[in-house]
Amino acid sequence: MSWEFDWLYTLQDIHNPALDKVMVFVSALGNAGIFWIAVGLLLLITKRYRRGGAQMLVAMAVTFVIGNLILKNLVARERPCWIDREVLLLMASPSDYSFPSGHSMNGFAGSVSLLCIDRRIGIPAVILAAVIAFSRLYLFMHFPTDVFAGIVIGLVIALITNYVFWKKGWKQEL
Repeated sequence: MSWEFDWLYTLQDIHNPALDKVMVFVSALGNAGIFWIAVGLLLLITKRYRRGGAQMLVAMAVTFVIGNLILKNLVARERPCWIDREVLLLMASPSDYSFPSGHSMNGFAGSVSLLCIDRRIGIPAVILAAVIAFSRLYLFMHFPTDVFAGIVIGLVIALITNYVFWKKGWKQEL
């Protein structure tokens, strides 16, 4: 865990007022997966991307159950901001456990699902998900392994969901 604090403290050294505001805003986009859920719901109302919206929402639901309901409570890892209370926080400290990062899981489950259905919207979505994941480190909310695990879980679940949707023969239009 020592190396993880080293990384987090290094990120504390690059703080500046402009970047602080950007990171708080970007992190808020990932709160409760609302942004990604909204994108999935918008896709459901379009004929062209209806299957993709359903696929995205299913991937995020599975991610929520596995990551937030099971793993977070099973691992019960304290957040860095709970351990070192001397670091100035730019947002309220979350009340749930740290491992894995929910922001990272949701971001990658949603964005990789989008990437599977359309690269034009998927590539910017993956970039946004990566910035949201980084913001959780910058804001001292997660350890690097929390974020990495969240990325891997979201990515794997999105790919499995994509495979299942195609294997079942669900066409682009539901």
